Amino acid sequence: MTYEATLTQLKKGNAKPVYLITGNQPYLIQQLKAAFLNVIPEVEQTMNYASYDMETTPLAQALNDAMSAPFFGEKRLVFIDRAYFLTTENHRGSKIDHDIDGLIKYLDHPEPTSIVVFFATTGKLDSRKKVVKTIKKAAEVISLEAVGERQIRSLVQQNLKQAQFEIDPEALNLLLQRTGTDLSLIMNELPKLKLASAESKQINKTVVAELVSKSLDQNVFDLVNDVMGKHIEAALNLYRQLILTKEEPLRINAVLVSQFRLLIQTKILMRNGYSQGSIASSLKVHPYRVKLAMQSVRHLELAHLRQAYLGLINIERSLKSTSQDPELLFELFMLKYLNEVA
Repeated sequence: MTYEATLTQLKKGNAKPVYLITGNQPYLIQQLKAAFLNVIPEVEQTMNYASYDMETTPLAQALNDAMSAPFFGEKRLVFIDRAYFLTTENHRGSKIDHDIDGLIKYLDHPEPTSIVVFFATTGKLDSRKKVVKTIKKAAEVISLEAVGERQIRSLVQQNLKQAQFEIDPEALNLLLQRTGTDLSLIMNELPKLKLASAESKQINKTVVAELVSKSLDQNVFDLVNDVMGKHIEAALNLYRQLILTKEEPLRINAVLVSQFRLLIQTKILMRNGYSQGSIASSLKVHPYRVKLAMQSVRHLELAHLRQAYLGLINIERSLKSTSQDPELLFELFMLKYLNEVA
């Protein structure tokens, strides 16, 4: 079931006995939790709602609650957070003994007056486990892993429309670029954009540029474009700015290496006829990053991308094995790269 369909279902009060939510999307999870809570009248929530963290609480305690009849109400709501026993995550250090057999029995015959919501939002579901196979059959599964650019745009516009705001297309594009399409980060930025545009109710590109800081990934994306565009002065200035903002040279270099690796992989896959969606699926990368990579590599030579990538690998070795100045290393890299591709 989709996120939107679940919200619609819950607004109508048509809640199922068991739900399984996967995917690390804090904003969407927060919205879903609020929608589930709204199913229980506020005056009944004290007695008929509970949330259990599986990192600290035995599963049996949550199941006992789920099997209890509602107290002066029609429904009981139980959240089971961080259900790591459903995933491939390794929690051998945990001293909590979870009653998995008890859960399987519950899932075979869930309490009809209870709404039990499992949140397995970190790691991947371990489909080899009997309990995972059982819960997939018993529960409404809501996958939040693949939140694409189109859905993010729609969610932003819905949020703004509810507050009677609008956003210019260019402003929305810039917001997505600066936040790396991180939905939670975008939603955290919206309040100050609304405040700055309170009079006009129209968020423009200038406001976004002034108030939304570039992420390291966005700065590195600009840095990659400067390198590949042979804009040595712009590249060196941006690199120095990142150092001045206390970004670690090794971290900057690691993100640069990662970005060039993505560009090389995207270039090769494009040559082999892969679409944006196929590339994103094959590389397990957010489609928006692939979209930007495809735009960048169309006019770039694969040999030049490889040269830059190998040069950055050499910087990484030097940063780890010597005490050479990072800015000097980057400057030497730029000069060598420009000489090799000239």
